[in-house]
Amino acid sequence: MPGALAAIDLGTNTARLLIGRLESGPTIRPLAVNRVVTRLGGGFTREQGLSPEARERTLTALRGFADAMDAHGVGALRAVATSAMRDAVNGGEFVDQVFRETGIRLEIIDGREEALLTLRGVISGLGREGDFMVFDIGGGSTEYTLARGSDPLFTRSLPLGVVRLTEGKGSVPAMEEKISRELEALRLDMVGEGFASFPACATLVGTAGTATTMAALDLDLTPYDPSRVQGHVLSLNAVREMLEKLLPLTPEQRLLLPGMEMGREDLIIAGILLTLKSMELFGFDSLTVSDTGILEGILLSLH
Repeated sequence: MPGALAAIDLGTNTARLLIGRLESGPTIRPLAVNRVVTRLGGGFTREQGLSPEARERTLTALRGFADAMDAHGVGALRAVATSAMRDAVNGGEFVDQVFRETGIRLEIIDGREEALLTLRGVISGLGREGDFMVFDIGGGSTEYTLARGSDPLFTRSLPLGVVRLTEGKGSVPAMEEKISRELEALRLDMVGEGFASFPACATLVGTAGTATTMAALDLDLTPYDPSRVQGHVLSLNAVREMLEKLLPLTPEQRLLLPGMEMGREDLIIAGILLTLKSMELFGFDSLTVSDTGILEGILLSLH
């Protein structure tokens, strides 16, 4: 029987571990899944990079991941780090510290590689053909990919993430202005490369924590059920109504709602705003949610 493989996605808000086996297809048979909201990008500054508190929270999570991999006899690991680590002046120093203390060698990947791994994971979960616009809202960046099936046609990584927006902008109007400016630049890039009409015939797919939390809120899911989230469709009106419902609530009140993930209650507004602006600008009246994404793409890359 093939040995167990492991994938780690160290994001700006969440650290995630997937241990599994690759079977014919290839398809993933999960053995263990773990996710910890570490807020690695919390308290980030351009001058100092990752804060000591964020580093310690993340190290604690990664130590737990290392123990889980030992327990499952993992034979191969790929661990990737994304936006916060790309931008941090002390990112390389933290890579060395993580390796010394956990044995995990982190690979800092660029936005294009992040988008391509996400696409691979999304398509593996959706299992269908067609034209797609896939977007992955992270804590520090958001990747947009136009694809025909599993073939990427266009990809961009934008400096729009829920931690970056929430901590850096401070108000809804300021977040909206930043989102609108970056998305308009994206639209012009797409036009310049000949994809002006592509979104009209594509399926919009959202992956990662914002999209899955929105699906869980729409379904009143407690506890979270990935099988119900996978492929769930949110209408444009449902996204607008969700924003109107959550906006006047305090983070503590949002946390009481069925489906709200702890650690995302202050970030969800930025995520919904980014989703809504993306749908409106590119003319989508529905969003298909994918529970699979970069984590599955990382594991599949070990094949």
